[in-house]
Amino acid sequence: MKALLIPVKDPANAKTRLAPLLSPDERQQLAWAMFEDVSRAVVDLTKADCVCLVSSFAPAIEHARRLGWEALVETTQAGESASVDWASAVLTGRGVAAVLRLPADLPLVRAADIDALLAIETSDPAAILVPSREGTGTNAILRTPPTLFASRFGPNSLALHRQEAARVGVECLIVNNERIAVDIDEPADLQALLELGRGTAAYAALAAMHILERLP
Repeated sequence: MKALLIPVKDPANAKTRLAPLLSPDERQQLAWAMFEDVSRAVVDLTKADCVCLVSSFAPAIEHARRLGWEALVETTQAGESASVDWASAVLTGRGVAAVLRLPADLPLVRAADIDALLAIETSDPAAILVPSREGTGTNAILRTPPTLFASRFGPNSLALHRQEAARVGVECLIVNNERIAVDIDEPADLQALLELGRGTAAYAALAAMHILERLP
């Protein structure tokens, strides 16, 4: 049994690195728009046995339940790594054999991208990592079993996840995907979204903000 896990933080605390260009309200709007883009991609999945959200943010929890997802409700959030590891342990206890963590800020992702990762045949134990666009972050991670090693999301997470895997004797499979690679964290990422993201909710949100007038 394979599960897709999407962690969502309270948008009030999201995308702080975009503060030089976007107000707190604009950052919240953008974060929610990207979550909508990911949600639309998930609707067409064929390879996930279940889709789970981990969050303490009530609107995201309600959104997930409307879509028929499992909602794992946190009382507090200590960071994405803690959220993902807690949820992975819960899912392991329910008999889930593998968990694919996918962030909620991938506006270009498509169902086929997610299904392709879930369809990769691996032995147990195994780990699959999808790097970020600049090659240092981890934009998706699939672990079999889900609690194979601790999450290390944040700066240089790709290298840190490979180190964690090495500690348990597992060599990670690195899979590049140009759409999963595009997350939105820094002001420079907004330009990439404006170039590649026409038709997404995130692009529409940025257009409504007239962000082109603010980019250098």
